[in-house]
Amino acid sequence: MFEPVSLRGGEFLMGSDRFYPEERPVRPASVNAFLMDATPATNAQFAQFVMQTGYVTDAEKGGSSHVFVMTGGPVDLRQPSQWWKVVEGACWHSPDGPTAGLKHNPEHLDPDFARLPVVHVSLQDAKAYARWCKGQLPTEAQWEYAARGGLVQADFAWGNVFTPEGQAMAHTWKGSFPWQYSAENKRPAPLAVGSLPANGYGLYDMIGNVWEWTLSPFDLREQTQCPCSLPASDSRLWTLKGGSFLCAAEYCLRYRPAARIGASHLTSTSHIGFRCVYTDGPNLRTRV
Repeated sequence: MFEPVSLRGGEFLMGSDRFYPEERPVRPASVNAFLMDATPATNAQFAQFVMQTGYVTDAEKGGSSHVFVMTGGPVDLRQPSQWWKVVEGACWHSPDGPTAGLKHNPEHLDPDFARLPVVHVSLQDAKAYARWCKGQLPTEAQWEYAARGGLVQADFAWGNVFTPEGQAMAHTWKGSFPWQYSAENKRPAPLAVGSLPANGYGLYDMIGNVWEWTLSPFDLREQTQCPCSLPASDSRLWTLKGGSFLCAAEYCLRYRPAARIGASHLTSTSHIGFRCVYTDGPNLRTRV
C-alpha cells in the first residue's frame, strides 16, 4: 500500500519547446500545496469502490471498449484503427474482453491483477471514483508539477537520459510499434504499480504504464499524430498525461512530463487510467 505524497506546490516552468507542437510554449505556472496518490488507481482500489457503491462504468454500460491488438507486421502509423479494436465485454475487470481470459470477480481479485492500474475507465468513471475517495482528478498543471519531481525542464521525470546507466525508469513500448514487442513479459500490457523507481517526489508511474486523466480541457492547437491514441469523436477534448506502455520513441515520444494528448470524456481504452489529488482537509501537509 502506497501512501499519498504531500507536495509543497509553487512556481515551475510548464511545457516544452523541444518536442511536439501541442506542448509549446514553455510558460510559468504555479500550483498550491496538494496531496497526490503515489501510484495510479489499481484494480484492487477500483474494486473496493465498485463493491461499496455498485458503480457501473461507461464501458460496461456501452457493452464494449477499445483494446490494443498487435498487428501481424509493419503498418501505416497514420491509421490507428489497425491496432485499436472495439471488443464486446472489454471493461475494467475484463481488460482484454471476456473471451481472452478469465473475468475477474471484484470480490476475489487475483493478487497479480489487483496490483495493475485500472484501465477502461472514462473521464466520468475516474471522476466518480475521485468523489468517492474525497479527492479529485489533478489539473494538468498539478500533474505536470508532480511529474517533474523537482527538476527544471528535464526531458524526463528523472533527468535527460532515458535509461540512466541502463536502468529502465518507465514502462513503454519495446520493439517496433505496433507489431514487434521485445519486453520480458512477452506482450504489451500494464505493469503492477510501483514496479519501477519513483521520481524525486516519491511518485511512481508518472511516466509510462498508463495515460492518466486530468480535469483540464485540451485546447485544439495542432497536434501531431500519436499512434497510441484514438481519433477523437467529440469536439471537446480533455487532457491526458504521462504516456503509456504503448508509447514508442520513434513515433510517440510522449513519456515525458510536458507531453499531452486530448481525448473525449467517453474514451475508454486498455491504456488509460488515472490517479487522485487531495486539496482539502486535515491530512494536507506540505512536503519537507
